[in-house]
Amino acid sequence: MDKENIVENAELKVKKYFEYVDKVKEYNQEKVLKAFYDNKIGLEHFASVSGYGHDDMGREALDKVYAQVFKAEKAIVRNHFVSGTHTLACVLFGNLRYGEKLVSVAGAPYDTMEEVIGKRGDIRASLIGHGVKYDEVPLLNDSEVDLEGIKNKIDSSVNMVLIQRSRGYSLRKSINIETIKKITEIVKKKNPKCICFVDNCYGEFTQKEEPLEAGADIIAGSLIKNPGGGIVEAGGYIAGKEEYVNQAAYRLTAPGIGSEGGAMLNQLRLIFQGLFMAPSVVSEAVKGAILASQVFEDIGFISTPKPDEIRTDIIQTIKFSKPEPLLEFCKTLQMYSPVESYLTPIPDEVPGYDNKLIMAGGSFIEGSTIELSADGPLREPYAAYMQGGLNYAHVKIALKGIVKRLV
Repeated sequence: MDKENIVENAELKVKKYFEYVDKVKEYNQEKVLKAFYDNKIGLEHFASVSGYGHDDMGREALDKVYAQVFKAEKAIVRNHFVSGTHTLACVLFGNLRYGEKLVSVAGAPYDTMEEVIGKRGDIRASLIGHGVKYDEVPLLNDSEVDLEGIKNKIDSSVNMVLIQRSRGYSLRKSINIETIKKITEIVKKKNPKCICFVDNCYGEFTQKEEPLEAGADIIAGSLIKNPGGGIVEAGGYIAGKEEYVNQAAYRLTAPGIGSEGGAMLNQLRLIFQGLFMAPSVVSEAVKGAILASQVFEDIGFISTPKPDEIRTDIIQTIKFSKPEPLLEFCKTLQMYSPVESYLTPIPDEVPGYDNKLIMAGGSFIEGSTIELSADGPLREPYAAYMQGGLNYAHVKIALKGIVKRLV
């Protein structure tokens, strides 16, 4: 096998798929630009207030821009969210009460959500510890959403369904907008009052539509993933129906305050600018993932999604089946990072996870997964979850280095 030309040959095979990615980018860029125009964003919206953060016109305008982009009645966008898991927890704790029921309809949720729900960890602090009932719909063949199973599981006793768009640390398919639409139609037909909540992490701007346009009631995500455009330093967002966003906002701050308080600490310009850049940055990451898919297929590894599949998130999974190549892959990716390339990642325990993780990613923002990075739990099937890439050229260069080490 000619290692020198593997990546170049793979690129020739996949360039035909980039045209669709560019069309999605242009559509979403126009949508974001229109939201800035309609809300008359000016330099005054970048100024910051202190203390309680009352009457912050920039913060209010930012919420309106996000609401328009995601087709929501209301949005709350804050640097006070510490992670995507935090935004999800605010939605869940804000909208579920003692005796009510949550159902995860796409199999088991992401590892960090297990402790939020109460499947492990400090049960007293979890949803289950607060008296919320929980159930889930297993996947078909550990891969596909079981639409018939959802029909059988949803009834008048279910108050909320959780739809995790991205695959998490599993090999299941990520859930595209079309499938989200099918799920919400089934749920609303069985129980019109049931809240359809989509974990939108990693999915923003990968398709022309967002989950609220597919029938979801509320979505949440992280600003150090897609919508932050690689420059936002921290935070998250929640968007959807006003009553549900308000309840989530009360969990972030306090009842009576909700979205009306919280000093943004000079982060407004970065968050506005990150959103403006996001459609282009996401498209670069998607192109990098498509190339990676073809490269790993060509050198003999099982990698999903396949190069010709329509993307609904920025994640590319590579199944190694044993720990040694997973560790080697992450070490090499770290070597081709712009920051801390000289470090060697080793498996370690991470808060919120049940297994040791190996993480690679010398990113400008700690933990930023819109920047090129990869991670994976030290457990079967020893898969790496590669995501991000602020520009396609960086992903391509890193893949060349990985091929030299793995082939």
